[in-house]
Formats: sequence, C-alpha cells, structure tokens
Amino acid sequence: MNTTSVVVLIVGIAVVGVVALWLFQRRRSERLHGRFGPEYERAVRDFGDRRTAESELEHREKRVERFHIRQLPPDQQQQFADAWRADQARFVDEPEEAVREAHKLVTEVMRTRGYPVSSEFETNAADLSVKHPQVVEHYREACKIAAQQEQGRVDTEDLRKAMVHYRALFEELLGARVDQNEAVRR
Repeated sequence: MNTTSVVVLIVGIAVVGVVALWLFQRRRSERLHGRFGPEYERAVRDFGDRRTAESELEHREKRVERFHIRQLPPDQQQQFADAWRADQARFVDEPEEAVREAHKLVTEVMRTRGYPVSSEFETNAADLSVKHPQVVEHYREACKIAAQQEQGRVDTEDLRKAMVHYRALFEELLGARVDQNEAVRR
C-alpha cells in the first residue's frame, strides 16, 4: 500500500467515525427530547449546553430506574381522591391551609408510589420529570407559590393557582381524575 492509499483509508475511517458519532448523538437527543418533552428544553436552558443537559437527563433516568415505582390500587386511589376532595372543599374557608395540605397530599402520593421524597425540592422535581415530564412544571410552580406563601407574599389568586398546579400533578400521580362528588375516574 502506498502513502496515498493509507491517507485515503485513514480519512475514510475518520469520516465514518465522525458520521457515526453524529448519528449516535442525534438519536440520543431525539430519544431524550421525545421522552422528556418540555423538561428537555428546560434542562438545555438551565444547563446552557445540550450535552450537559442530556447527561443530566440520562442520570435521572438511571436514578429513577432503581426506584420501585408502582401504580396505586383502586382502594388507595379512592382514599387519596377523597382526601383531595376534602382539601379542595377546605380552600373556600382556609386557602392557605388547603395549599399546605395539597403539598402534603402530593408528597404522600409520591411516597406511596415509591418515590424517595427528599427535603430537596429539585431532587424531587428531577425524579418526577422522568416518568411525568408533562406535569413536573406544575410541581415547580405550585412549590414556588407555596414557598412565597411561607414568606407571606401571596394572595388568594396565587393560592388558587397553586391548587390548580398541585391538582394536575396529583391526578397524574394518582393515575385518575378527581371530580367533586364523584368516585375516581380513570
């Protein structure tokens, strides 16, 4: 083999390698974007770099794979739904307490389903984002309002919004809709 042939061969192998790497990274990005949806965009924005964001999302997937996440049986769904309806009714007279209770209910459903609920909000949000990427933003918004509530910086409309956000996540975690004066609906 002459020098030209060796150079052409090396360049050809390098081009194939670069194309293969590009295709691998593109498939990885498409898979993660498809799985995480809006959470993918948020991660890219927060981390400022697609590769770093994708590494974080893959890390979340591996972490959550170790959990024993389970669906709730119908009797537990009904118990939680009843507790939610009672809390929602409380909102009229005690909106601040209703929001605190909504946070507790969401946390309890997470625990019961198998999420290792942490005192670190971001860890909880990251864990939820793996299986519930479409509603994790509701969790973030509700918790943000709840934190403002603890500082005395919310009004009743803010509290109403927190309840709406908590309800979206609660129903997703419950695996059913919670309608006033009705049994759980799937």
